[in-house]
Amino acid sequence: MRSIDRLTRVFRDSPETLPALVALAIFVLWASDQAGYPVTHWAPGTLIVLALLAIALLSVPPDLGQVPVSVRIALVCMALYTVLSFLSILWAAVPGDAWEGANRTLLYLLVFSLFALWPRRGSSAATLVGAWTLAMIGLAAFVLLHLDTRASLAGFFSEDRLRYPAGYENADAATWAMVIWPALLLASSRGVPWAIRGLLAGGCVLLADLALLTLSRGYFYVTPIMLILVFALAPGRVRTFLVLLPVAAGVAVTVPAVLRVGDRLRGGGDALAALHGATAAIFGASAVVALAIALGGALESRRAFSERFLRGVRMAVGATAIAILLAVSVGGWVAAGDPVARIRHAWDTFKSPRAYAANAHGNRLISGLGSQRYDFYRVALNEFVTHPLIGIGADNFQQPYLAHGRSDVTPHYPHSVELRTLTQSGLVGIGVALVGLGAALVAGIRAVRAPRGGDPLRSTVAAAALAGFAYWLVHGSFDWFWEFAGLGAPAFALLGLACALTPRSRNAPGAERRSRMRVHWPMATRAGGRLISRRRLGILGGVSVAFAVVVSLAAPWLSQLEVQSAAGVWTHAPGQAYARLNDAARLNPLSDEAYLVAGSIALRLGDLARAEHEFSLALSRTPGDAYATLERGAIASAMGDRREALSLLEHAARLSPRDPLTRQALLVVRTGRRVSVEALNRDIFLRAQQIAS
Repeated sequence: MRSIDRLTRVFRDSPETLPALVALAIFVLWASDQAGYPVTHWAPGTLIVLALLAIALLSVPPDLGQVPVSVRIALVCMALYTVLSFLSILWAAVPGDAWEGANRTLLYLLVFSLFALWPRRGSSAATLVGAWTLAMIGLAAFVLLHLDTRASLAGFFSEDRLRYPAGYENADAATWAMVIWPALLLASSRGVPWAIRGLLAGGCVLLADLALLTLSRGYFYVTPIMLILVFALAPGRVRTFLVLLPVAAGVAVTVPAVLRVGDRLRGGGDALAALHGATAAIFGASAVVALAIALGGALESRRAFSERFLRGVRMAVGATAIAILLAVSVGGWVAAGDPVARIRHAWDTFKSPRAYAANAHGNRLISGLGSQRYDFYRVALNEFVTHPLIGIGADNFQQPYLAHGRSDVTPHYPHSVELRTLTQSGLVGIGVALVGLGAALVAGIRAVRAPRGGDPLRSTVAAAALAGFAYWLVHGSFDWFWEFAGLGAPAFALLGLACALTPRSRNAPGAERRSRMRVHWPMATRAGGRLISRRRLGILGGVSVAFAVVVSLAAPWLSQLEVQSAAGVWTHAPGQAYARLNDAARLNPLSDEAYLVAGSIALRLGDLARAEHEFSLALSRTPGDAYATLERGAIASAMGDRREALSLLEHAARLSPRDPLTRQALLVVRTGRRVSVEALNRDIFLRAQQIAS
């Protein structure tokens, strides 16, 4: 009953908490299915977030004059960055991708606004963060139980790495690891009910082990950085350390069983038995840690300790922390060997053109930093040098990489949130983004350092929210997490929540809102028609903006639904598929995807004339598309137009100079033979499968 009374009081004093809670539920749904990456997932969810923001604005109008200056600067900068993203459609080589990227940026602006505009007390913010973390812990438990079958080993693991539910191992790791730090800090707060503290602490073990199943090097290396940030910035370091000790012990006990799953998958053996053992160990350790923290919290809530006793505890914990730090440092030094040699090895593997093959054999987490990221970053920086002011356009990295990269992969994104911003929006975009981020962090840190007064939860919840955002930002500095709405949306929600906790000039936000609402209408009556006209003008402007946002989000989403529908029916109803693809092209007038799919269907049906027409339409929207150019060249060759085939295939080779299929087709035409369109597309399909696996 006490918990219900607390929730009732929270919703009564902060009615805008309910729309925010609904938004968090959407984010949890995204996390459960591909981390919200497909536009068919996040676009309709964004429309719901827009509706929630509109409801909150109309039912509880915020007093913008009471919003701290730093928060207003952050909101303005995010809005400017969103506008710049939409403007980049004008100069982007792939305008359809730029539109999608701009819409995703719009999502983050809406989320940040929903969580940052209204002042919050620690209790309402703790309700939101606590609900999200507990929901994610519940989802993690469901996923782990769902994995424990033989079918899941083939369906959800890629070789020895878990790639479920996001479909990308590093995004899977971030899905869980991002929740660990808010959960840990809330579990250390005396203001949180002791039973909830136990659940949060036990959940940290579950989240950490599930993230470890992905064998993500980013998760492995970001964890010590997060520990430093948490203990450098968060309040209540002693309490946090006391909770961290059993959590770390629980994770340490389960690590061998968790890593054994990957070892069995990679080296042979009964992987299902290893997964059974790991699952039992994880749930067992989580339960023990949850019970220990809950009992400690219950004892603390029922007994008052003297200041002398607490001072002794702080001294003992401090000494223990120093001893553990020294032991870990010495142990790490001995295990790593010569640190200079380790750093040199890491840099050499990172730069190596052999990518993953440059890493040493053995445990993936410590074998080296080899990947294609060095090449991604090289191309991204070169593109920035070429387009320094306003960049190349939102999400327009793939074409430059195809032309200038050195690997066989075809990344859509540069795998770094900072390089994404720098390359795709230039100095203007990075400047606006840095000012906005800096202002938001200043507001959040002010909330962390604010005097507790009558709001003891404020500092802890603000620190918890900032910790969740910090994980997304640090790990996203060398991965493409901006494109996963299931990661980016909760990150910006947490950042906005930290901003909402910033102390404001008045300490009673509920009374303040009621007072404002009482004086609005008399003022309108006295001011006469002029104020009413301004109000109507403001409403009209807001409705116009909302309508434009709805159209911008709905059109690509509905277009993608038509494309997916056509892909499902073309084998038995090709005419219906073409009609749906035509509808998709009309709904999204910037994207070439509908025409590319229609051309591919026509090739499968042997209709070369239709395929040529569809690929021509695709190139009219995206002239630099290497695939459409290659297909048109192959079709021209098959139809006997050698001159046109040479021109198109040479252009395709310039667009994607490392593509072996393009080079092979060009060689066939140069030697006087004709390209087999059927054989070419079979090879394209097989190569796409190899890259995907």
